[in-house]
Amino acid sequence: MEQRISRPEARVPSIGMMRPGGGGPNRFAPGSKPKNAKGTLMRIVKIYMRWAKTIFLAMLLTALSSLISVTIPYFVGKAFDTFEISSRTVNTEVLIRYLFFILALYLTNWIILSLNGVITLRVSQKLVYTLRKEVFYKMQKLPLEFYDTRSHGDTMSRITNDVDNISSTVAQTTTQLISSILTLIGSFVIMIRLNLLLTLVVLLCIPLVTALTRVIASQSRAHFLAQQRNLGLLNGLIEENILGLKMVKAFGKQQDVLERFREINENLKESSTKAHTWAGYMMPLMNVINNFIFTATAISGGILSVGYGLSVGTVVSFLSYSKQFAQPLNSIAGMFNTIQSALAGAERVFEILDSEEEAADSEDAMEADQLRGEVTFDNVSFSYNKTTPILKNVSFHVKAGEVVALVGETGAGKTTIVNLLTRFYDPDSGNIFIDGVPITKFKRNSLRKCFSVVLQDTCLFSGTIMDNIRYSKMDASDEEVIRAAQIARAHDFISKLPKGYHTMVSGTTDNLSQGQRQLIAIARAVLCDSPILILDEATSSVDTKTEKDIQRALVSLMKNRTSFLIAHRLSTIRDADRIFVVSHGRIIESGNHESLMKEKGQYYKMVVSQMGNITAAV
Repeated sequence: MEQRISRPEARVPSIGMMRPGGGGPNRFAPGSKPKNAKGTLMRIVKIYMRWAKTIFLAMLLTALSSLISVTIPYFVGKAFDTFEISSRTVNTEVLIRYLFFILALYLTNWIILSLNGVITLRVSQKLVYTLRKEVFYKMQKLPLEFYDTRSHGDTMSRITNDVDNISSTVAQTTTQLISSILTLIGSFVIMIRLNLLLTLVVLLCIPLVTALTRVIASQSRAHFLAQQRNLGLLNGLIEENILGLKMVKAFGKQQDVLERFREINENLKESSTKAHTWAGYMMPLMNVINNFIFTATAISGGILSVGYGLSVGTVVSFLSYSKQFAQPLNSIAGMFNTIQSALAGAERVFEILDSEEEAADSEDAMEADQLRGEVTFDNVSFSYNKTTPILKNVSFHVKAGEVVALVGETGAGKTTIVNLLTRFYDPDSGNIFIDGVPITKFKRNSLRKCFSVVLQDTCLFSGTIMDNIRYSKMDASDEEVIRAAQIARAHDFISKLPKGYHTMVSGTTDNLSQGQRQLIAIARAVLCDSPILILDEATSSVDTKTEKDIQRALVSLMKNRTSFLIAHRLSTIRDADRIFVVSHGRIIESGNHESLMKEKGQYYKMVVSQMGNITAAV
């Protein structure tokens, strides 16, 4: 299903030039325990305290509801005491009064619970809103290194599933825990005042419920963890199959995928069956305990009533308390694992919030206005993991308006050079200058507006083609967008689409070929009209004829602009003013095509290996 976001600027691009291979394992498996439960809980409480008055009102209503729940059995017993067994009479006036009072208590409790539910829900949703907003804002300030070293799916899960888990679990268990504790305390106090012996009989449920909960939880926990693990595997397989369905069909692997799906699905069925079977034992066995305590209370109450003069109303009250007392115990026991899971999810969310942001702009940072595009690298070194160097003492100077090509084998450091130039990363040592000014002296957002970027992996956003081209210049008119598409040689294929420039596209749909998507990205860069142009394998997905058309179009685009071209297809960079040959993090050769061919060095070997013979190469 296609989606449209009316304002493209609201969509956050992932067009940073990232080194490949990012994405680590999920270090937080489902059901994992929090490392610092107390500290995490205090942080959640601190967030909740932003709505302290509302929380206090909810707690007050919870306490009031618990008090009413505890007192209802007491007055039910009083109502029974209006019957005089010996004289076989009933005090009708008092009975009616008690009945109306009990009805009023039930009605009041229903109103309080309904109001409390609304308040709790609103606070819960405010928490979700606040956490998601803070996490999403934080994500805009994190360096690309954060995304390079973490699974994108795991990051998405934290901002969606984990935040939901925190809000629904903590909001509900907070009131439920308060209600359960107050109900236990209130019931215990009233029972003690009514009769000590019957109180001891009711308290027998505590060790029985505790033992039952411990046994059920120990057996079901492992199966629930296996269920979550298998569910994750199944979701991953389905996602991979949808995204890679063409490859599955192309290599005839449908049967293998079906067999793998059957295996995981079978494991999921078994673990789910065992988990829910063990969990299903809880309520029947709880009913057994409740009925046992109810029976023991009834027998004991009957004996005390007949032989020791205990009122029937008191026995009836205790029968209600015997049913009521076990439920909070079960709720408290059941909440433990739920709270543990919520705290583990909260730690995952807080890990993002605690991650180190990009270094702030210096106080004297300036706007990068009217730059000419002169670029200097002065003895720059860099490594992604601070151990394996990617660039080693790289130095070069590019004049404003010069076209520079970066060539070399995969992993040599070509993309890293432009990553540093755009300040997606900062060098470990050395300095980078634009127009003689260190790039750290410019405000980041202002600096990045000085670059027009086209990547090998084209990023499109949900919206129309017009929206996607206009993304680089939101105030551009339709005529300017169309003109940019014409320069990029995208206008012809766009015009042939059923809805033209208003055709809906997204980052995941296949209604456009990779080459067409790249042409849209080039049109976006044309519209941007920035002083420095970066083309990272920008024509890798188009055919030879289209590539030549684009190259002719880019001649006018690169005019009076400093341009950095990264390409493995060496025919695309022959006309560059200078060519830098990058190998193992160093620039080993520099010059134009003719001079480098005469040197017969690394560049010469690369050209000959691609062209096939010297005549074609020259």
